[in-house]
Amino acid sequence: MRLDYNLDNYRQITDDTNSLTKDDIFLLTAQNRKYFEQLDSPPPYITPIELIKNWNLNSLRVVGVTGTNGKTTVTAGIYSFLLDLGEKPALLGTRGFFANDERIEEKSMTTPSILHILHSMKIANERGCNYFIMEVSSHAIDQERIEGLSFALKVHTNVTSDHLDYHGTVEEYRAVKSRFFADESPKLLNKDDIKHITYNPKNAQSYGVDEPATFKVQAFSLQHGITAGIKHLATEATFHSPMVGLFNLFNLMASIGATTMLTGRNIMEVCEVVENFAGVAGRMEVVSRQPLVIVDFAHTDDGMIQVLDSMKDQDISVVFGAGGDRDRTKRPRMGAVASKFAKKVYVTSDNPRSEEPEAIINDILSGIKDQTHTRAMVDRAFAIQEALKELEENEVLMILGKGDEDTMEIKGKKIHFDDREIVRALLDKI
Repeated sequence: MRLDYNLDNYRQITDDTNSLTKDDIFLLTAQNRKYFEQLDSPPPYITPIELIKNWNLNSLRVVGVTGTNGKTTVTAGIYSFLLDLGEKPALLGTRGFFANDERIEEKSMTTPSILHILHSMKIANERGCNYFIMEVSSHAIDQERIEGLSFALKVHTNVTSDHLDYHGTVEEYRAVKSRFFADESPKLLNKDDIKHITYNPKNAQSYGVDEPATFKVQAFSLQHGITAGIKHLATEATFHSPMVGLFNLFNLMASIGATTMLTGRNIMEVCEVVENFAGVAGRMEVVSRQPLVIVDFAHTDDGMIQVLDSMKDQDISVVFGAGGDRDRTKRPRMGAVASKFAKKVYVTSDNPRSEEPEAIINDILSGIKDQTHTRAMVDRAFAIQEALKELEENEVLMILGKGDEDTMEIKGKKIHFDDREIVRALLDKI
């Protein structure tokens, strides 16, 4: 990556040793250090901490959200609440880069390189933003892609099991996540999930539904959205949200707690703006209410547990698959989860990449002991069609895995495919 710099007689800054010119200054990071040390003539360089100082970024209050599930929704919730409260936030994550309610960049990595992050912070600073909210992935923590950043708040959603193809074991994955909470930065932790991480208790607050917490749900209803009575220390408040599912109650509590901690406002004032936030595209997104059809990004067995369990009060039909060229061990577990929670199961394709879709489907089916109410088909559009056709009154159809993705990757090619478009087109015909 090369960017304009124009400081200290250098025109540009880069973090790529292969693209250095005499006019560049090099950003030396934990990721590129080994390549830097192999250069015959090391170029002039600065570190991320020095770049933060040179670009005057210390005034931005950085908020980092990490967890197996919920990062995108929680960061978007905090961003939405701050906007509605008259603050000037920026947001960087899976959905792209936003500043003051304007999209600056399209979708990107969950957590890009530190140079990309700092450049985004520079743009946010130039646009007058006072908060910079970002998703923090386990890869980014492990690869030190957040080096040099000082966080005004770190938020924990949940930590269970994911990316074992990278981390190797659940224990290593949780250890990496725990490293994010090892310092004395202010932090907001999910009390109902806290057993899955270790953390420094200094400056820690919590939110919870079942467990006692700084921000505590006292009562809630999941009928027609989410309504909850909550308590922050001695102050009580109520909020309503059009979002659905128990999983999103936790996401909203994280967003409310974080906004309250950041701004110092009364929790009642924060709860007044909750209803304006309808959630994130592709995350428990209600595509139709009659019949009830929900699309979600859940693509692991744990993610499926979270979303399916949040709708367990209704009869569930589920359409899902598993991505090719990824952790194969999760596929039978995903099948087992689907058969546990859903009345009807439709196993199909989901970005098979270089693998044969039939092989992936067979891996999933191996985890389903009783396949009486299970159907398998490679064609995802046909699976959605069959699920809709067989959907009974008072059932909910959950279509999982792709969320707001609008492509399907098959044998190196990406074809246009959007679960939501398929559903709407089929319902129009009906």
